[in-house]
Amino acid sequence: MTGKNQHVVPHGDDWAVRGAGNEKVTSIHQTQADAERAARDIAINQRSEVIIHRPDGRIRDKNSYGNDPFPPEG
Repeated sequence: MTGKNQHVVPHGDDWAVRGAGNEKVTSIHQTQADAERAARDIAINQRSEVIIHRPDGRIRDKNSYGNDPFPPEG
């Protein structure tokens, strides 16, 4: 079973990691790169995805650390 996807989201002047569906953030970081690393570690442990957002909140990128089909479909 996979865990919650982890979102890297703007948080004031900082960046935060928030689990999908959670109201509270998991951690706060000074840079987006630091938040991405923290989210990646959680996603690897939970076999889930990291969804990286832009400063305006739109999704910029996604990385999966779960059970991806190999070879990829499509």
